[in-house]
Amino acid sequence: MKKLKERWGITTIYQLLLIIAVFAINGSLSARISSYLMNVIGFSNDNTHWFIYYLILLVLVLPIYPFLLMGFGYLFGQSKFFFPFGKRMLTKIGLGFIFNKKAS
Repeated sequence: MKKLKERWGITTIYQLLLIIAVFAINGSLSARISSYLMNVIGFSNDNTHWFIYYLILLVLVLPIYPFLLMGFGYLFGQSKFFFPFGKRMLTKIGLGFIFNKKAS
């Protein structure tokens, strides 16, 4: 636990528990939302080849996950930890332009 607290730059076990809770809630909810969206657009395991189904599901989860992570991080008071984490994830999947500030 001590190594993890040092690596993440947190000081209390309470912060660690909040961060773990955010990751748990976020993972489950992003999968649920993506699954719901798959049903809305008409894809299911019954009418789609398994490879295509999970590929589309992954494409849906990838952008949803970091946004939810930053949202739940904010709600749980851990935005200092989760905002940079979410921004880094979005940048890696090609959505970093959302955070770029351009002067007009």
